[in-house]
Amino acid sequence: MAGLAGPLLATYRRARIPVVTGEIVAGVLVGRTGFGWVNPDEPVLSFLASAGFALVMLVAGSHVPLRHPALRQALGRGTLLAVVTAVLAVPAGLGIAVFAGVEHAALYAVLLASSSAALVMPVIDELGLTGAPVLATIVQVALADTVCIVAVPLTVDPARAGHAALGALAVIAAGGAGFVIVLGLRRRGVLERVQRLSHERAFGLELRSELILLFLLAGLAQALDVSVMLAGFVSGLALSAQGEPRRLAGQLFAVTDGFLGPVFFVWLGASLDLRPLVARPTMLVLMAMLAAGTVVVHAAVRLLRQPLPLAVLAGAQLGVPIAAVTIGTRGRLLAPGEGGAILTAALVSVAVTGFAAATAGRAEHPEDGPGDGE
Repeated sequence: MAGLAGPLLATYRRARIPVVTGEIVAGVLVGRTGFGWVNPDEPVLSFLASAGFALVMLVAGSHVPLRHPALRQALGRGTLLAVVTAVLAVPAGLGIAVFAGVEHAALYAVLLASSSAALVMPVIDELGLTGAPVLATIVQVALADTVCIVAVPLTVDPARAGHAALGALAVIAAGGAGFVIVLGLRRRGVLERVQRLSHERAFGLELRSELILLFLLAGLAQALDVSVMLAGFVSGLALSAQGEPRRLAGQLFAVTDGFLGPVFFVWLGASLDLRPLVARPTMLVLMAMLAAGTVVVHAAVRLLRQPLPLAVLAGAQLGVPIAAVTIGTRGRLLAPGEGGAILTAALVSVAVTGFAAATAGRAEHPEDGPGDGE
C-alpha cells in the first residue's frame, strides 16, 4: 500500500514530482521516523530491497545513452562540461564538509558533480529539446552519471577505498566479459533465434537471462563486499551498449516499477531516522548547502556559454544520492541525520531542475502558449 503513494503524488504532472519521492516519503511515515510499522531490519524485506536496489540501478544504467549519436558528435564539449563541474565540486565539497563538521568531503564532491540520466533524458525527449548545447548536456550527464555511480562506494567509506576499488574492478570486468559473450551470440544470430522463440512461445527468455546476469554479478559483488548497486549499474550499461529490446524494456519496467523498485524505496525511507535532521541544526544547514551547491556548481558552466537552463538541468540527481544513502545506511557510515540531509537536498535539486526544464522548453518552443497542450 505504501508503494502507491509514489504514483498518487506524481499524478499532478505540472509539478514534475518523481514517483520515488512519494515512495520514500511513505517509507519515512511508516518506518523509524514515523509510526514504526515497518521494520527495515527484517531479513525478507531487506533481501527484497537489495534485489530492488540492483534492479533500480540496472534501469538507471540502461538509461545512459551509450548508443546516442550525441556521444560522438558532442563528446569533446560534453566532456569539458563534466570535467569543469567535477573540478568545481571538489573545493565546494571540502568546504561543505568543513562547515558541517562531517568527514565526508569526497562524498559531497561526488554528490555535487553527479547527474541522473534516468531523470534528464526523459525530460529532454518530452520537451523536444535539440541543438548542440543539448547534445553536450547529454554527453555531460552520461559521463557524470557513470563516473559518480562507480565513485560512490569508494567515497562513502574511504578507509576501505582500496578494497572497494579492487572489488569494483572485478565486478566491472565480469560485466564486460558478459557483454562480450552476449555480443558474440548476437553476431552469430543465436540471440535473434532465442528472442523469436521466446516471443512465439511467451517464454520470457530475455528477461530471465538478463536477471540471471544481474544476480550473478550481484552475487559476485556481495562475495567481494561490494554494493549490489555497481552490479546493477554495470548490467544496465551492458544492456544500453547492445541495445535494449522494447519487449525486454517493458518486462523490466513491470518487475522494477511494479514491485521490487517500490519495495526498495519504501524500505529506504523506512530505514531513515529524520528526527536528528530536525534536532541537529547542522544537518539542516548541510541539506541547504548540498542543494545550493549542486545548483551553483552546475550553473557555473554558464561561463563556458552553456545555456543556464540546460546547465541547471544537468544537475538533476537522484540515483547517486540514493546509492550513497543506501550504502551508508547499511554500513552505518553516516552521521545521525546525514542520510536525510543528502536525500532531501537531492529532492530539492530535482525541484529546481524541473523549473529549469520548463524554462528550457519555453526557450525551445516560444510559440507554445500557457494554454497549449493538454
